[in-house]
Amino acid sequence: MNADGYYGSFGGTFIPEILYPAISELKEHFEQIKSDADFWNRYYEILRNFSGRPTPLTYAEGLTDHFGSARIYIKREDLNHSGAHKINNALGQALLAKRMKKTRVIAETGAGQHGVATAIVAAKLGLEATIYMGREDMERQYANVFWMKRFGAQVVPVDFGSRTLKDAINEALRDWVSSFETTHYLMGTASGPHPFPALVAYFQSIIGKEAKEQLLELEGKLPSRVYACVGGGSNALGVFQEFMVYPEVELVGVEAGGRGPELGAHASRIAYGQAKVGIAQGFKTLFLQNDEGQMLDTYSVAAGLDYTGISPILANLSELRRVRVEAATDDEVIAALQLVMTKEGLVPALESTHAFAGAFREISSTSTKDCIIINMSGRGDKDIFNIAEGLKDDEWTAFIGRKQQQYERAR
Repeated sequence: MNADGYYGSFGGTFIPEILYPAISELKEHFEQIKSDADFWNRYYEILRNFSGRPTPLTYAEGLTDHFGSARIYIKREDLNHSGAHKINNALGQALLAKRMKKTRVIAETGAGQHGVATAIVAAKLGLEATIYMGREDMERQYANVFWMKRFGAQVVPVDFGSRTLKDAINEALRDWVSSFETTHYLMGTASGPHPFPALVAYFQSIIGKEAKEQLLELEGKLPSRVYACVGGGSNALGVFQEFMVYPEVELVGVEAGGRGPELGAHASRIAYGQAKVGIAQGFKTLFLQNDEGQMLDTYSVAAGLDYTGISPILANLSELRRVRVEAATDDEVIAALQLVMTKEGLVPALESTHAFAGAFREISSTSTKDCIIINMSGRGDKDIFNIAEGLKDDEWTAFIGRKQQQYERAR
């Protein structure tokens, strides 16, 4: 990254003039905390005693035996308080907001995990929280909406555009323009104007640092490959960064292939080769957009992956061929989920299951001498309705039908 926040030709700061003071303040404090031992002692203390870090690196014996190839290890970010990796970044930025004397945080969320994490840390640290969420995502992930509200956050539905993550980001940015003197925008993914990509990646880097130390202790060697799902890019960058300096470790990101490569049927910016370089939401990266620069609708069974853009850091790493990006379809994801559940007794989030699907597709190209790490960025409790639909569970469908009838009668 250069001084202007560019990663190769991607990144930068494209914001209204009114936001420059807020961005300048954020840059200044971000640089200060990098060498502030008191800040990091507080950060790690809360992660240990409140969130439950370090998360384990679990040997997947059942899956390893099933495939008969590389030894499979799963980084268990699902065991964080809040059920996902999002709390690593939410806590760091909330502490940063307190340092900047802000009293309120705003956030965007897709799958709801970042919203829940933001609501949790706001309650823990005594901050007001407002969370923007597309109406489509609210309907798919209502359990998370319920918990956000219970933690005391205001959840604002976004009813324009595709009513998903990109629209929630737009609305959060509008809020920030009019409230930045008292409010910090707690960006959830490694996108947006500089310094947000670097800031989010910095707080998430704890994932890879732990995973590397844990695998060296367990196996005495580095992994052959590391897999992570890719939406905006925070969990992928979190686990990839520590391995970036080792060329023998292949880094593989897995995007949402949805129903296939037809535009509008997926959210794959890189793997399907259909994204174009553009500027939106404060930064320059690869977006799914038409020739006029209008953002296209996206789709994924996983609400947290249906973002139209991608982190400028990952766009650059893909261009440099340091990160290889693939896509997994909904059908592959549902099949992978069933396998993980029956072989390991785990329920990964649908987002995380994309990483499993990508790894399973390629596992035959590894040998028993190899080790791979799959980042399980979150757990799948929130996805029960989507999973049941994907599995075509008739008993569950009948149950939901009865509940819907009860609801209609009650109205």
